[in-house]
Amino acid sequence: MSRHFAKLQQSIGYEFSDAALLRRALSHRSWIAESDDEVSNERLEFLGDAVLGWAVADLVYSEFEDWDEGVLTDLRKSVVNALALAEVARDIDLGAYLLLGNGEDAAGGRNKESILSDALEAVIGAVYIDAGSQQAFDVVQRLIAPRLAAAPSRLDRLDQKSTLQELLASRGMPSPSYKITSQGPDHDKEFTAVVSSDGDILGTGAGRSKKLAEQQAAGEAIDALHASDHA
Repeated sequence: MSRHFAKLQQSIGYEFSDAALLRRALSHRSWIAESDDEVSNERLEFLGDAVLGWAVADLVYSEFEDWDEGVLTDLRKSVVNALALAEVARDIDLGAYLLLGNGEDAAGGRNKESILSDALEAVIGAVYIDAGSQQAFDVVQRLIAPRLAAAPSRLDRLDQKSTLQELLASRGMPSPSYKITSQGPDHDKEFTAVVSSDGDILGTGAGRSKKLAEQQAAGEAIDALHASDHA
């Protein structure tokens, strides 16, 4: 089994002491339903998500010393989201190693952003269990830092509305549309935004400007779409 995963381990820059951990990180719940394996990658994904968040926060904080919290948050979000993580997973051909049920495999699961991003987080969690925080940090740095270095030049589109637009496009869904309403006097208006796709409401948001309301609505829509993947 370790030989089968040798190229993947080379791609992430880490060789597992316990190869069973890597196998578990690649085991989608659809595989568990059709095999003798008993544990999916969901617990490792949970752990890896936390490790990834910590490691990227550390990288952003150290690399961009003069930038304030708001920009640092945008930078972190630009590389820690399902779309970005799926791109990293594709770069290392993670999909080829996934253990999927026959139905999920036939449905194109090896290229689904949610499955790829979850599996990448699970692999990071598995590295943390296998070798500890420093090795996990090193893997995150190796995989994510090159994208993080390029992120500042793209800050103008690192926002929730852009992310939602890309997310819907990746799923073959129509582009989002926003409906804005407001209440209150001109000097103290409160705006409400409702975002929909093909007539289906995806999220709502409120703020002191149209832009803030739209951003909040888009963020709620993104969270709802990702939550539906796990339903």
